[in-house]
Amino acid sequence: MAARRPGSPAPRWAPASALLLLAALLSALPPARALRFDLESGHTKCISDEIKVNAMAVGKYHVVGPDPNFPDAQLPESHRISLRVTSPYGNSMHYAENVQSGHFAFTAAEAGDYLACFWAPDHKPPVTIAFEFDWRSGVSAKDWPSVAKKGKVDMMELELKKLEDTIKNIHEEMFYLREREEEMQELNRKTNSRMAWLGFLSLGICLSVAGLQLWHLKTFFERKKLL
Repeated sequence: MAARRPGSPAPRWAPASALLLLAALLSALPPARALRFDLESGHTKCISDEIKVNAMAVGKYHVVGPDPNFPDAQLPESHRISLRVTSPYGNSMHYAENVQSGHFAFTAAEAGDYLACFWAPDHKPPVTIAFEFDWRSGVSAKDWPSVAKKGKVDMMELELKKLEDTIKNIHEEMFYLREREEEMQELNRKTNSRMAWLGFLSLGICLSVAGLQLWHLKTFFERKKLL
């Protein structure tokens, strides 16, 4: 194989190889587990997640028993939570009130930060409610065992499908970040232009005020016959 000369362009398959390597590393990572939170009665706790347009999002949540030695024990009535999931523009995607568990699923129609806010009713004396929340979007939101069972595919083919979807997701994420970068650059250009006009306006106002002060002093001294 001929060696590549110094200064010659890199092969075109390098970005594709990097994507494949990154996707393989991501697919080898262990699956994400639900996060556990403590919520005091009468308070609110919010979690945000950035989701792209047309991306699938699923979530599951449930209250954890106050006694870790008996996780299957019946929960007291005071251990209930409420949840509202809203889009970046404030549209309600899911709402549940005074529940001990629940789930939601939706396809994002807006790009941006989706907000999931949990709150618990006020109690006297106050209680601390522990709950677990599992929120996934994009490739991780797919139910892969159901896909395998429905399509009757083996584990190797299933892993290849996961890898393919991961690569697509990384590719879309790169384009999304590029669009965000272009938006930020356009915002910086507009801001710099406005600041330049503001600087010229401030300079014009300062010169006008200085001219008025000179005219006022000149007329004052002429009136007093000092000039």
